Amino acid sequence: MPRPFDVQTDSPAGVDEIFAAFGDKNYWHARIAEFGGGATTLDTLDVGADGSVAVATTQDLRHDLLPGPLTKVFRGNLSIRRTEAWRRSETGEVSGAVTISASGVPGSGAGDAALVALPDGSRLTLRGTVEVKIPLVGGRVEKVICDQIVVEIPQLQRFTSDWIAQHG
Repeated sequence: MPRPFDVQTDSPAGVDEIFAAFGDKNYWHARIAEFGGGATTLDTLDVGADGSVAVATTQDLRHDLLPGPLTKVFRGNLSIRRTEAWRRSETGEVSGAVTISASGVPGSGAGDAALVALPDGSRLTLRGTVEVKIPLVGGRVEKVICDQIVVEIPQLQRFTSDWIAQHG
């Protein structure tokens, strides 16, 4: 059964600034350098005529890079493909769809995001589920992944705010 996650984080950067960063290749290269562990690639970055942004990355989780307990569960090499699709609504809100798919393990995840304006910046909300279909241990792996998402999303937003402050 899929495990849900729900995370919300505020940023001093505005919706327009964050949405613009999402469409900037330099932002993605910097983000990957900061969070990719040297094993993540930017596969595609497409900015549509309507301003929508679609991005895909792949992270190579080589067996020797996995935490000890996970090496017992996952015998081969793994890779994780992440996609993000962002678009602005007529009300000015930015919505996103995020997917995670794994190669080398029967697992996936998906979520919906909303980026809304606040008087002093913006708020990102991400809700979704993660599912790892491995008998006996899948639920524990899902919990680890969901816990990691809840920690990493605020870190990503802080990075994005800092990047905007430096490059905006």
